[in-house]
Order: sequence, then structure tokens, then C-alpha cells
Amino acid sequence: MEPNPPVPPAGSRNPAAWRMAALFVLVVLAYQPVFHAGFIWDDDAHVTAPALRSWSGLARIWTEPGATQQYYPLLHSLFWLEHRLWGDHALGYHLANLTLHALAACLFGLLLRQLLAPDPASLAAGHERRRIAGVEWIGAALFALHPVQVESVAWISEQKNTLSAVFYLGAALAWLRFDANRARKFYWIAFGLFVLGLLTKTVVATLPAALLVLGWWRRGKLQWRTDVLPLVLWFLLGATAGLFTATVERHLIGATGDSYEFSWLQRGLLAGRAVWFYLGKLAWPADLVFIYPRWTIDPVRLLTWLPLAAAIGLTGVLWTIRHRNRGPLAAWLLFAGTLFPVLGFFDVYPFLYSFVADHFSYLASLGPIALVAAGLAHVSRPIRHGLAFALLLILGVFTWRQSHIYRSAEMLYRTTLNRNPACWMAWNNLGFLQLADRTRTAEAIANFETALRLRPDYPEARGNLGLALTQAGRPTEAIPHLRESLRLKPGQYQMYNNLGIALATSGRPAEALLAFRQAAALNPTLPNIEENWAKALLLLGRREQAAEHFAIATRLRAGASQPPPE
Repeated sequence: MEPNPPVPPAGSRNPAAWRMAALFVLVVLAYQPVFHAGFIWDDDAHVTAPALRSWSGLARIWTEPGATQQYYPLLHSLFWLEHRLWGDHALGYHLANLTLHALAACLFGLLLRQLLAPDPASLAAGHERRRIAGVEWIGAALFALHPVQVESVAWISEQKNTLSAVFYLGAALAWLRFDANRARKFYWIAFGLFVLGLLTKTVVATLPAALLVLGWWRRGKLQWRTDVLPLVLWFLLGATAGLFTATVERHLIGATGDSYEFSWLQRGLLAGRAVWFYLGKLAWPADLVFIYPRWTIDPVRLLTWLPLAAAIGLTGVLWTIRHRNRGPLAAWLLFAGTLFPVLGFFDVYPFLYSFVADHFSYLASLGPIALVAAGLAHVSRPIRHGLAFALLLILGVFTWRQSHIYRSAEMLYRTTLNRNPACWMAWNNLGFLQLADRTRTAEAIANFETALRLRPDYPEARGNLGLALTQAGRPTEAIPHLRESLRLKPGQYQMYNNLGIALATSGRPAEALLAFRQAAALNPTLPNIEENWAKALLLLGRREQAAEHFAIATRLRAGASQPPPE
């Protein structure tokens, strides 16, 4: 049987364009709190840094891994363009993310329309088309309004999710056109969009496997020449991108150390638990947390094996019933396969504090939502519309409420700690925010101490506690914490600078000079390090040397005030 061509929506009173416009309106209404949101954790590593805001900086984004936090050059090129359009105003970035999310939802609706369309050769095609009319847009709206997507949409850093979803779904649509008529132009359009997606986020590497699942679901079998062979190049590119990203995560971002040491058995058990966690949050999106508690994976405990056994059992059951209905197995494979890169078999930096995150399931949610939409096609239209209205209303309200917690970094961390009090990273980050307000130094100290009680070997919290103690006029107490931070994590130039300040303030300027010298050696571009070095020299009565370092600081500050060359 030949693949079904795209089918236009039934009737002309409610064309697809109006439904797409309605999706955009629903997204804007549900995410209205985001309009007042600012930058939160990690956004400063994604919004284009001053050194990269020139044309030469744009070239570095593409040619220099490490110039940006992750090597996603197309994503960071978009951030580069956005900074040119609206600078450091957070609203522009949020509007861009909302637009991309709404566009992804529209593409999902078009994809569902093509997948669910009846066989035009069937005698009952007209009746079937009328029966399922509009169900694809219900599925698109479920994706658009589901609260589990809030983390991806309300967090500027996760523009990588919304942008990659547009390329992912666009490539899938073009592939289906190619699959229908074997026109080469659609193949190359799909391939080009796939490459653009890989340059935005590596999870797009799962697309060729997803296309094979869809091909099997539609026809009940796969053929090497028509289904698999055209995707071989896609698989090779995806594998290369995945290996490169894994290397970047390990060597540039820091996904190494004891926190990532797991046996393959533990990783398998982790994957079993994670896949049920994500499925559970899709089915019942309650108690969503920015940072979830980090699980302990203990193979000795019998209950630890239960999720993996259940996942294997479910796969077996769905495989058994595939001859009657391939849809559930296809949705399960799409869901688990898209999640595969973040199920624990590869180390990613966020595993340091949690094995799961809502934004990891952004693309993976498409499979289960598609299954729900297909199920609604078998419900009578009045009941379907009533269910859809109630469900979308509930999801929209939950999304609106969840969006509020992203309005500021402090609100985000306080909400996270209310739901996950053991989150040492949130205690540290909240304290760091409070350090900017000298009237809240005591609160910051208490939060850093809490973080260290939860994780004593946390170098950032140890160093931040030292900085806060210095700020509170207790430099002698600060020095051991700063030294310990440097022992745990050598090479922190700012921590050497803070140590120098604490030493100079406590009457030990000669030792402070050594700290400032080390800080300047690690980063010779910061004027405040040179100024602090000069002040320590003044305390020792070495005025001529102090003048030299003041002059260096002045030159550095003057250079920093100049716009980067175009």
C-alpha cells in the first residue's frame, strides 16, 4: 500500500491557518507570566557574551568549540542575532522562545494530520476524514499547553529545545513527503533540516530512528532499499554529533568525577526508572520541579529493579499485540528512543545534581501525545470535543501557574527548595543572588552553609561562603574556605582574587600578593585583579610597583569599554 498523501482539512469554515493562529493565541495566554520574566540560572552562558558579539565573534561560535558553553553553533548564532535585535532585554528572548514553541506545535499538528489521514483509496475515506477532523489540532494543543513543557519554554537557555523541535518536525514532514512520492527535493529538504537540527541540539540525532518507527507503523514492515538505506547517512551524522557532544560534556563542561561513576548495571536500572518518571509526569504533571532530587541507584535493593522489569514487560506486551494495533508500540519506541541520550547511558552535566529534568522530555513527549490524539479519533465528536476542552483548560491553567516560578531567579530557587529542600545547588545559587545585596549577607552565609551541609565537597559553595564571610567583615574565617575551594577545584582565577582580598583584609598583604599573582596568571584580562594587586603593594609600601599595576588596570578597563571590532 502506498503512503497516504497530505489531506486537506475537512470543510472550509475552519481552515488550518485559523487553527494555527488559535494555537499561537493559546500559547501566549498560557505563558503570559513569562512576559515579565528575566534571566535565570545558566542564561548568562547562552545569551551572547561581549567577546562574541562582533562578526569575528560569530565566526568563533562556529569554529571554536569552547567559545560557547556547548557547541551548538546554530543556536548560538540565533542568540547572537537576537542580541543585535534587543540586546540584554529578556522580553525579546522570551518572545522568541514562545514563538518557536507555538511554531513547533503547529508543525506537530501538520505532522499528525498527515499520519492520521485515512487511505484515500478506501471507500470510507470521506467518512473517516470527517470523523477525525480536527483531532490533529487537539494533539498539537496538548503539546503546546502541557505543563511539562514550561521549563523548555520559560527558560531562555532552553531555546535549544524549541528551535531544534522546529527543525526536527520540519524534517519529519519533508521526509513523509519524500516517502510518499520519492521526489529527491523533499529528501534533501528533510536532510538539510536534520543537519540544522543537529547544529542546534544533539537530541535531533534520534530522528532517523523515529522515521523508521513511523515507516514501520504505517506499513507494518521496513525495506532496506526504500526505508533504511536513505537514512544511513543520517545515522552516521547523528552518531558523530552524539560522540562529539559526549566529548564536549566530559572535557569542556565537566561531566566527570565520582558523581558520574556508575556501572552499566546501574545505568540500566537508572534508565528503567527515568523512563517511567517522564511518562508519569506526562500523564500526571503535578509537583513539577526545576531540579528534582537525585536518586540513589542501589542494585542490591529489589525495588530498584522493578521499573526496569516493568519497562521490559511493557515492551513485550506491546510487541505481542502489534499485529492488532501497532500504535502503542510505535509510541513507546518513539518515547523511549528519543529519551535514550538522557537516560543515563551517556554522562551529561546535569546528572551532577539530578538524573531527570522536564526539558529532557520536550521532544520525547510527542510520541505519547500522538497516541492520545489517535485514541481521541475513535471517540464520538461531541464527547471528544468536551474532553479536549476540559483537558486543555486544565493543562493551560497548570502551565500558567508553572510559568510564574520562572519570573525571577530568586523565585525559581525558592520554589525549587520548597519542593526539593536537599537541592544543594539551589541553596548555593540563592545565596549568590543575595550576595549582591549587602543587607542580605547573613542570609547568604546561612544558605551557603546549608549547601555545604548537604554536600561538603562543593567547591563553588565553599568559595562563595568565603566571599560572603569577607563581605561580612570576617576575612580570617573566610580564608580556610577559599583555600579549600581551590583545593577542590584548582584554576579558579576569581577564587584566587577573593582569597587575596581576604588575606589583605586580615593583615597579610604579602600572602595576598601571591594570590593576586596567581589570579592574574590564570586570567590577565581583568582590571579588578590588577587593582587589588596594586592595593596590596601599597599596604607593603611598594608604591612604584603599585603604580604599574594601577596603570595596567586602567589600560584593561579602557580596552574593555571599547566595542569589539566588527
